[in-house]
Amino acid sequence: MIDNTPLSDLRKSYEQGTLDEHETASEPLLQFQSWLAEALKRGIPEPNAMTLATVGESGRPSSRPVLIKDCDERGVVWYSNYTSRKGRELASNPYAALQFHWLEMERVVRIEGRVEKVSDEESDAYFATRPLNHRIGAWASPQSEVIAGRSILVARAVEYGLKFGFHPPRPMHWGGYRLKPDYWEFWQGRSSRLHDRIAYRLQPDGSWVRERLAP
Repeated sequence: MIDNTPLSDLRKSYEQGTLDEHETASEPLLQFQSWLAEALKRGIPEPNAMTLATVGESGRPSSRPVLIKDCDERGVVWYSNYTSRKGRELASNPYAALQFHWLEMERVVRIEGRVEKVSDEESDAYFATRPLNHRIGAWASPQSEVIAGRSILVARAVEYGLKFGFHPPRPMHWGGYRLKPDYWEFWQGRSSRLHDRIAYRLQPDGSWVRERLAP
């Protein structure tokens, strides 16, 4: 219960748009680029934020927000610490799911596929574009490890800042991942919970089958 309102009573009617399979792009990447461009144009807060879901060796799933940094015919790219929990899980099970939720547009995009690391050259090139404090942070944070307190991070940031100055190299434990999609789903909220869901499934010949799913 929140402010005396039962959670079960919280509801929203979705009225902003429609999604017809005959009006969507023939390729899911084109449909995604169209929706992302609209989100950017409308000033949606952090339209590049997506939820990444991975599964560990035990079969236990986990999720966290990450930021998309590139998207083309090869796949969807983000960057992270390779030794983090997500990095360890991707090393043992290289399949993942991504989700964008553009609440203001009443839209969701889901993407599934196999994940691989991007090339060292791609990781180096992107790392060089990051603000200096972000590059130092990649060295300072032992991501997902237990630490005694924030002071540990601050001390490590100072240490690596003094060590590398204005030119920290990319840590070998940090770099990019690329999800190569074999499934896309586009969700548009509709009234009466009769939402529009259009899915694209990759076929063995490289083509995409487009189909409507029941909400």
